[in-house]
Amino acid sequence: MIKIYHNPRCQKSRETLAIIEAANKDFEIVKYLENIPTKKELQNILSLLAIPAIDLVRKNEAVWKELYKDKTLSEDEVINAMLENPKLIERPIVINNGKAIIGRPPSSVKPIL
Repeated sequence: MIKIYHNPRCQKSRETLAIIEAANKDFEIVKYLENIPTKKELQNILSLLAIPAIDLVRKNEAVWKELYKDKTLSEDEVINAMLENPKLIERPIVINNGKAIIGRPPSSVKPIL
């Protein structure tokens, strides 16, 4: 089943959700700001995306600039920062059939649907 880590307030996330809905397939919405992923889930997402944790961080968020910007953080510390401040997690993330992609631009999710 398709899973989208979604923020309804984000335009790109809403556009990506519309693409998934148009595909007429079963999907699950995870509102990750309310249902924060576990550390293991986030590590799995990073593994499926095949990127380091820092590449999933929204670096323009105020909390990143205030608390982390000029620090050298380990992979684990970056993951913990995202778990403590889930708004730092880039969105939307779509997972399907063991593959994941960040929906930026939203059309980039089409190949895994």
